[in-house]
Amino acid sequence: MSRGSYLFTSESVSEGHPDKVCDRISDAVVDLYLDADPHSRVACETLVTTNRIVLAGEVRGPESVTKAKIEAAARNAVREIGYEQDGFHWQNAAFDNYLHEQSADIAMGVDADAESEKDEGAGDQGIMFGYACRETEQLMPAPIFYSHRILDEMAKARHAGRTPELGPDSKSQVTLVYEDGKPVRADSVVVSTQHGEAASSERIEEIVRGFVEDVLPKGWMNGSTKLYVNPTGRFVIGGPDGDAGLTGRKIIVDTYGGAAPHGGGAFSGKDPTKVDRSAAYAARYLAKNVVAAGLADKCTLQVAYAIGVSQPLSLYADLHGTGKISEDKLENALREVMDLSPRGIREHLGLSRPIYERTAAYGHFGRQPDNDGGFSWERLDLVEPIRGELS
Repeated sequence: MSRGSYLFTSESVSEGHPDKVCDRISDAVVDLYLDADPHSRVACETLVTTNRIVLAGEVRGPESVTKAKIEAAARNAVREIGYEQDGFHWQNAAFDNYLHEQSADIAMGVDADAESEKDEGAGDQGIMFGYACRETEQLMPAPIFYSHRILDEMAKARHAGRTPELGPDSKSQVTLVYEDGKPVRADSVVVSTQHGEAASSERIEEIVRGFVEDVLPKGWMNGSTKLYVNPTGRFVIGGPDGDAGLTGRKIIVDTYGGAAPHGGGAFSGKDPTKVDRSAAYAARYLAKNVVAAGLADKCTLQVAYAIGVSQPLSLYADLHGTGKISEDKLENALREVMDLSPRGIREHLGLSRPIYERTAAYGHFGRQPDNDGGFSWERLDLVEPIRGELS
């Protein structure tokens, strides 16, 4: 390839992928607790395997959230994904719940204390990243955005009954050609999808090709684009029956597809006092508004926290040589337009609500804000405040 051109690849997995089943169940538990009490604390991990669902972790919330309600929420999540298979069925899978009370030592460091005027501290130490760029209208990297879209559209068709041949479990991978830093066409696309016993490989490829061609921008698929559909030739046994799943194993899928750094913390199963989740949302929110404000074509932000400490230890900005202002001035401005304490983030973005189950598949970023407050970190309401701080 000529100088200035390169390939970049990102992958996605569907809501029926075993790890995503776990993310969905864990977030369903978070929503259940937050719906009962917005001050609930939840750290829920899920494991799924052949006809079995296992929950573990720590919670602090109202007694009205019973074990029966938790089991019902978990089974409903599996039912809505579409698992009614012999090896994994929402109705008859074995269910084990090992959730227990949150450690008092953690609560002591995290909770606010009115008497000492101590603000709510971060739920753990860690670093979180946010990123935005101009590759798509949603200010997301193109490879991960289109990887998500292919699977999302396939899932919508499956749920609507238009593609009865397809099962819930699928994966995609999109490799794009970049020229002068911009994506210009697809070099290769890989899609593996679970299917019924009777469906031929030719029929599955026909179905998948239609979704790929519809999702990618016009002209990005051409005669040189390689399309691989179910490269092994057969994908009948899938989901948790084919592979065990765990919460939090798809952190790159959940974020920027490898186009930006990742601090290592997963999102699903965690209430918004956990900065692994809320601060990563805040960092995306700020980075997106920086790019939308025309201050840079790319923006990476890093924030760092210590357990029990309210304000972030550091805020770092990198505009990748595309900035129209200096990074140090931007860092100061961002601290002024948003309180980055756990409480400040939660209140600014309205995170103490049952809005998380919908985030579990097809990415936490690049989505449309919902009318009820979901995906609030995708709003562009800080464009003018940021500009004002820099003027």
